Parts: sequence; C-alpha cells; structure tokens
Amino acid sequence: MNDIDESYMREALRIAEYARGRTAPNPLVGAVIVRDGTIIANGWHRAAGEPHAEIHALRMAGELARGATLYVTLEPCAHHGRTGPCAEAVIAAGIARVVVALCDPNPLVAGRGIDLLAAAGIEVVTGVCETEARRQNEVFLKWVTQKRPFVTLKTAMTLDGKIASSTGASQWITGAEARLRVHEYRNEYDAILVGIGTVLADDPSLTTRLPDRTGKNPLRVVLDSEARTPLDAKIVTDGAGPTLIAVSERADQRRVNLLRACGTEVVMLGTERVDIAALLDDLGAREITSLFVEGGATVNWSLLAGGYVDKVHAFIAPMLMGGASAKTPVGGTGFDSPQTALRLRDVTVEQLGADILVTGYPCATE
Repeated sequence: MNDIDESYMREALRIAEYARGRTAPNPLVGAVIVRDGTIIANGWHRAAGEPHAEIHALRMAGELARGATLYVTLEPCAHHGRTGPCAEAVIAAGIARVVVALCDPNPLVAGRGIDLLAAAGIEVVTGVCETEARRQNEVFLKWVTQKRPFVTLKTAMTLDGKIASSTGASQWITGAEARLRVHEYRNEYDAILVGIGTVLADDPSLTTRLPDRTGKNPLRVVLDSEARTPLDAKIVTDGAGPTLIAVSERADQRRVNLLRACGTEVVMLGTERVDIAALLDDLGAREITSLFVEGGATVNWSLLAGGYVDKVHAFIAPMLMGGASAKTPVGGTGFDSPQTALRLRDVTVEQLGADILVTGYPCATE
C-alpha cells in the first residue's frame, strides 16, 4: 500500500457516496480504473439489480482497461445474484492489478472474488483505506452478517436535556439546519421507527421533505402493543409511504382488522409488549438494512437497554427548558452509575446553525 493507492481509493470511496440510501440491500461501492497514472474510467453501484461499480467502470474504459489497475471499495463478487459475477468480468477485461479496500463478508463472496482474481494471475492488494470503507458500509456490513438492520437513534434536546417542556410542547427545539439534516437522514434510511406515544402526541407524517428535490420516503414503523394507532393518523391515511404497525398479543383484534382495512400492514410480535428483537429480525428478512429511530424516552430506553442501537445522533439546542417533569431523551430505569452508563466511541461534533450535533457509536460498559 502506498500514498498513490490511497489517493485513488479515496476517489473510489467518494463516488460510491453518490448512491447513498439507494442501493439496499446491496452495499455502496465505487470503482476507478487507472492507466499510466491517469484515471480513465469510474463507476458506482446505483441500485440493487443494476450493474455493479466495476462493470460501469469497465464499460467506460473499454479496451483501455487491458493492463490497467482497478481500485474498488469492496471485493468484486464471484457469484450469480441479481447480476453476474464481477470478478469474471474483471479477468475478461484484462485488468492487471486490483486494489481492494474491504473484503466482502457476504457468505456468497467472502474471499472468493479475490481468490478468482489471484488465480487468473492478477496482482491483488487488499486493505487500502479499509477503515474508511468499513465505516462507509456500516449499514451493509451489519445487515449481511446479522440479518438485522443497522439501528441509528436520533434525539433532539435542549442544553439541559429536555425533549419537550413540562406542558409537552416540543416544536421547535432545534433550528432549521438541524431539521434539514434529519430529513437528509430519512432520505438515506430504509425505515423510520417511532412509538405509539409519538403518534398520539404529534400525528407525524414521518416523510422526507427536502427543499428543491425529491426525497425517498422510508417505511414507517410504529411500536404499538395495543393497536392504538388512530385510523385517521397521517401514517395511515396520507398514502405517502408504507406503514408497518407492530403489535403484541394484547392488541384488540377488531382494531387490528380496522388498521389492515385501511391499507396498513400489522404484525403481531410478542405477548405483553412488542418484542423488539423479533421486530428487527422481521425487518431484516424484508431486506430493511437501516432503521432510523425517532422515538420518545420509553422507546429510546428499550432499544438502548436491549443493546440494539448501533449509532447515535444527538442534536443539542442552546436552550434551557427546565421543569422537573419535562421529558428527557431516555427514560426507563436507567443505568445505576456513571461507571455502568452507556458510553459512545468515535465521537464527532458538528455545528448546524446554532445547534450542535454529537454523533457516536455505543460501546460496551466498563
């Protein structure tokens, strides 16, 4: 590995981002082909079922690919899926050297692509910008290895940790820039989850609203053990996107039938309360690779306490709300001490207007 390889791989990582939020259940992949120190072709995977990044780049390069170097952010596939095996196409094109950022953990690939290339006499280098590639495809890596969606928990709170006033008022704690970022996240995720409390209090649409461009509306998922979702709720009536309501065996069957009659899908998971683990398994089986959680204190605690959260986005507004009864982002019983509290690693801090966005990944307690 050298600085030149890293430079070209970073370009491949950059163009892979063009398709963020559009490739599920496939990964983000970028590829560039270099000949005599010049990029002659590039490509990125655009959507499941469409040609992979390597194929786009090879088609662009044509005969110039023979003897060139291919940089690709994920190991070329070696199996027949929605498309043909990329490793065979790379060999047929006469590529002399392949530089790979990340080996594909998909059991259908798992080193087979690299082995095919090496067996054909192609020089293969792996691990170039691997850390960046792993972070870029954190969603795919979670889903393909565990068959559950990558779960991101989003909160928006005041400086003193309140998500609403003591009267329940919460619009708007954060400013326009922070709210726009949330819609950008919704545009990237396959599904968005809230609890029945949020539905009853706010009647949200849970859609993606971006200025001057069309966003992708995620699957809307509601934790609603007793099937209390109103039949006239926006997520039931607006037709803006599919809605999945998870209920428990305690749910009134008449209510369940009425919700289904309105065109809403209802799944029964759990006896007294919705079984979150079962819900994540159900979503994973549907090829939902990413889940954006915008719940209240109860939902947030359930997910955190269960160890289901992979990433946290915490928006903090420079505002003091006060109020002993004002709600906070995380409820439940909480952790016993600072030593046992859930900590975040790989933390980044960003300013959005007057607000602060803290992003991190939960790590094991000490």
